[in-house]
Parts: sequence; structure tokens; C-alpha cells
Amino acid sequence: MPFREINSKMVEATVVPGQKMFSQRGAMLAYRGEVSFTPNIQGGQGGVMSMIGRRMANEATPLMTVEGSGTVMFGHGGHHIQVINLAGDTLYVEADRLLAFDGTLQQGTMFMGSQGGVMGMVRGQVTGQGLFTTTLKGHGAVAVMAHGGVIELPITPGREVHVDPQAYVAHHGDVRNKLSTALGWRDMVGRGSGEAFQLELSGSGAVYVQASEEKL
Repeated sequence: MPFREINSKMVEATVVPGQKMFSQRGAMLAYRGEVSFTPNIQGGQGGVMSMIGRRMANEATPLMTVEGSGTVMFGHGGHHIQVINLAGDTLYVEADRLLAFDGTLQQGTMFMGSQGGVMGMVRGQVTGQGLFTTTLKGHGAVAVMAHGGVIELPITPGREVHVDPQAYVAHHGDVRNKLSTALGWRDMVGRGSGEAFQLELSGSGAVYVQASEEKL
């Protein structure tokens, strides 16, 4: 279910009979047609295990099931919106950044410590991001939120990308991450704000970076 970008902070989705989508509660701005919005207590496409994973991750961002026939406009908090199209791969994203996504995508939860071992757990403690993160897998579209807009940086074998953990939004593909330490210029001038830690991503895929170090 593709999203049409109305502007940098609003998207429109077409809802057709027999297909559902999920959105963050409170994200509907307006709609046309016969569309219903119902609370989703199973954590999206993934059932009870997805819901349990979200509880363990302390990612209790409530979802709505959107069904019917019509068009729906989404936006939330004035945040910038980035539409990501998946073609069979997996998107890793913090749950509170999800604005809306296709119901065809399989939702799950991944323990970040499994990517980078102990350093993955350290990343969660240091950056304020959860030890768990939400995964969306399959073919479909995802609308995610960020501060100040998003840039997509490709990750290719042998050319890893280093990201300020506070600016990280999401990534997809066959990518591994680990936390590394570095001395940034802000630390040298007494304005340390996270550059002492960098998130290193390697493999094949892409990472989405926001133009801000502010969490949602």
C-alpha cells in the first residue's frame, strides 16, 4: 500500500477492501470514504508473540488497525516523515518512530544484543535506545518519523558507515551494528553530546539518519 507524500510532514495512504494497514494511534489527520479505525491489541501483523516482544522491549506504542475503502492522511507531532519501501528485506526501527505501515508486513521484535554482543547492550544503555527494536519484514511501505528530515546512506561491503547514535532512525538490509568509541570535537571543546560513541554499521543495506540528536 504505497504512501503519497503530501509534504514533508504529511502522507496519504489508499485503503482498499480486503487489505489492512496499521498506524500509530492519534496519527490520522483526515480521511475520505468508508474507513474504520480500531485499536489493535496484538501488536500488528505478528500476533501475540509480537505483542509480548513489544512489552519486553517497553515499546508500548499503541497501534490502530485501518480498514475499508478510501484515503487517509497521516501525520504526528509535526515530525518529518520518511517513506521506506521494502522489497522482501527487513527494516529495523524503534517502535515510537512508526507512523503507519502495510498490514502485509510481518512485525517482530529483535534483541539488539544479538547484533554486536555485549556492545549491542551497551549501545542501548548509553544512547537511551531500547535493547529491543521493532522489525518489519516483507514487501510493502513504511512511514517513519524523525526530527528535521532524513537522509538515506547506503551501506556496502568494505565501506561501513558511522552514525551518531542519537541521529539514528532505522536501517534495513543485511547489516550488522556495533558501538565504538571516538573523541569528537565537541568533547574537546567541552560540548560532549554523543560523539564519544559512534554506531558503526557494516554489510549491505542502508541506514536512515535524522538531522537532529533529539529523540521523539
